Amino acid sequence: MLLQKRSGDLVSLRDAVEQLMEGSFVQPSSLLGELTPRVPAVDMVEKGREIVVTATIPGLKAEDLEITITGDVLSIKGEVKQAVEKEQAGEYIYRERSYGTFCRSFTLPTEVDSEHAEAKFEDGILTLIMPKAESAKRKVVKIRAK
Repeated sequence: MLLQKRSGDLVSLRDAVEQLMEGSFVQPSSLLGELTPRVPAVDMVEKGREIVVTATIPGLKAEDLEITITGDVLSIKGEVKQAVEKEQAGEYIYRERSYGTFCRSFTLPTEVDSEHAEAKFEDGILTLIMPKAESAKRKVVKIRAK
């Protein structure tokens, strides 16, 4: 069985399945045949009185990112800009890099003190350190017996 590429070239079923499998691991949206911006991979850890979020965002500068905290929701927005490369005037053989804006929002396990939150961005790694809000502090309720 042969399939057709967008350019009109024929592709074997084996090549089509390989492209499908590779695309699902490289970028899930490539299954739809479009290159949409990738969202950053994120780790979130609760460390005592802090919530620490680490996101991998290669190819950006700190000024390309916007971080907002509203209540218990953290949002990371950014834009990956396409560089105009003169030497790439030919047709693409592979095109896996994606461009455009992205937004990723998370519900935090508790409210945080956004006034004292810190953000560091180094070598494509964003680290957010957010102290828990005082209202989220654990309270012990004593029980009185009658």
